Amino acid sequence: MRMRTVPIFVVFFIMGFGDAVGTLVGFVQSEFNISPAMAGLLPFFGFLAFGLFSVPFGIMGGRKGKKYVLVFALILITLGELIPVISIGRYIYILAAIFLIGVGMTALQVAGNPIMRDVSAEGRFSRNLTFAQFIKSIGSNTAPYVVPLVVALGLAWNGIFTIYAIVAGITLVVVATMKFDETVEEEPAQTVSVRSSFALLKEPFVLMMVLGIFFYVGAEVGLNSWIATFLADKFGFDLESMATLGIGFFLTALAIGRLFGSIVLNFLSPKKFFLYTSILGVVGILGMFTGSQTLVLISIFLTGLAFGNIFPLIFSILIDSMPERSNELSGLMVMAIVGGAIIPPIMGLIATTSITLSFLIPLAIFLYITVLAVYSGGRKGADAAAG
Repeated sequence: MRMRTVPIFVVFFIMGFGDAVGTLVGFVQSEFNISPAMAGLLPFFGFLAFGLFSVPFGIMGGRKGKKYVLVFALILITLGELIPVISIGRYIYILAAIFLIGVGMTALQVAGNPIMRDVSAEGRFSRNLTFAQFIKSIGSNTAPYVVPLVVALGLAWNGIFTIYAIVAGITLVVVATMKFDETVEEEPAQTVSVRSSFALLKEPFVLMMVLGIFFYVGAEVGLNSWIATFLADKFGFDLESMATLGIGFFLTALAIGRLFGSIVLNFLSPKKFFLYTSILGVVGILGMFTGSQTLVLISIFLTGLAFGNIFPLIFSILIDSMPERSNELSGLMVMAIVGGAIIPPIMGLIATTSITLSFLIPLAIFLYITVLAVYSGGRKGADAAAG
């Protein structure tokens, strides 16, 4: 592993901090005595940033460079973390902080994913990006425990922002002093625009892969949101305790799958692994429709293993197919993360009739992803296989 990849791995760890927003909702609601609907604006503002700013940051990367976007992102995140440190006197301050952090996290995703290709040894992009997603999952999994730990230590709940501001600030200094060669855009920097970015969607493969990200993120968030209700309905689990085992299985499997994927990609080409993990996802989801409690829990775990590698595989395979347009492609794919705000409500709408039927949505999505993997594997071109 090259030493210059280490700061980028830290960037992915910081990306995982974005998941701490969900753990803040209860504290914010109590602090300001607001309604659940008002408190729910926190995660909404996070997703909103992906939809609004992904493509513009992709354009910025094409014109200024990915390192420039990374530094800008870390500045935004550090400033956002400092707002609640200075004052939490009004709820609007928290919303402003979360939105600013969300914008910064969007920029990190747009620049951080493709920049991994620039700092990786040849043929190691998919492996390193998969391992980076594992690092991100560590940040995500630790985030829910940081706030209670801060409170247990006798500090105010907003002390979490001080911790994150320090980590982001240190990473900012390290990244700003890094030196590496970036992939040069095919188009002159001044011609990179919103129009040129969306024009890439006219290429069928690009459109299919971007939709793959949109559907995948929606399926992951949807499963994570509805697994507890699914187990409670199917087996009578207590919704507030036993059903959370399913969520734990899924999130743990996501992390394990990413770690396992980063190892397997040393020996297996990304396109082949994409196909195998897609098939595993279909098998896992189908297993949830069985009547055996044990088999359903095993299937949830298998589904998590498969889900863990889809994002980095789609991302790296598409970028490797058009590295000279990496900034614009990254902007489009990160924008597609907004699928996490659209698919879960659709599942919820179906769940009003039958929670089991709602799981046909992620099944259909993984069937699409499997077709995408077959199509991707049949395309000619460089395949960043391990060598």
